[in-house]
Amino acid sequence: MKAMILAAGRGERMRPLTDTCPKPLLVAGGKPLIVWHIERLRAAGITELVINHAHLGHLLERALGNGDALGVHIAWSPEPRALETAGGIRKALPLLGDEPFIVVNGDVFCDADHAALRMAGAQLGRSGDLAHLLLVDNPAHHPEGDFVLTGARVRDGGVRDGDSARLTFSGIGVYHPWLFADLVSGEPAKLAPLLRTAMAAEQVSGTQHTGHWVDVGTPERLTRLDAALQADPSGVRCHPIR
Repeated sequence: MKAMILAAGRGERMRPLTDTCPKPLLVAGGKPLIVWHIERLRAAGITELVINHAHLGHLLERALGNGDALGVHIAWSPEPRALETAGGIRKALPLLGDEPFIVVNGDVFCDADHAALRMAGAQLGRSGDLAHLLLVDNPAHHPEGDFVLTGARVRDGGVRDGDSARLTFSGIGVYHPWLFADLVSGEPAKLAPLLRTAMAAEQVSGTQHTGHWVDVGTPERLTRLDAALQADPSGVRCHPIR
């Protein structure tokens, strides 16, 4: 199975740090955020990676190259302009192939079980599902959540589902290429509308991740994550930062 790391965003809320450094290259715990992802994917046996970029993408390519130094193979998907999440994935489909693949937001930190995600991806083609999402408890900066997890099904719940049942999408999921079949390559497109359409057709499964997850969206969160990882360099036992 292949994996894609999304690294094209500018990171406006992280400025001025991201004026001169791509957000996924910001350092926490002694290594760039994107390297934490690469190492965890490699540990799960996932070594064929695709990384997109737009803002300061040449710095990403210079830092990571073809991935040999990290024990992986990286194929780059440059975007002249950021294409949003779904648009970036659609453009990279020729590199990702015809089988389900993992996608990870480059600006989160998470001790996700990528081996379990790999197994979930193997089920997508057989089950008819188009996506499997990793959901987390709602952080303080996003208390309303995104979706409802009922058993192993993910739905775009309304008031009847109750606010307490809503969880936040972690930015990590497994997708079947068919989810993006109707998009035009090279055109911007958001992921949420595709997911909601698939949810309405009962084609999205999911699990709740209760471990460590951080949306590194502000300099303050990056500082707190760095302190936690300095205290626990493994990144496994530090407490979740919400």
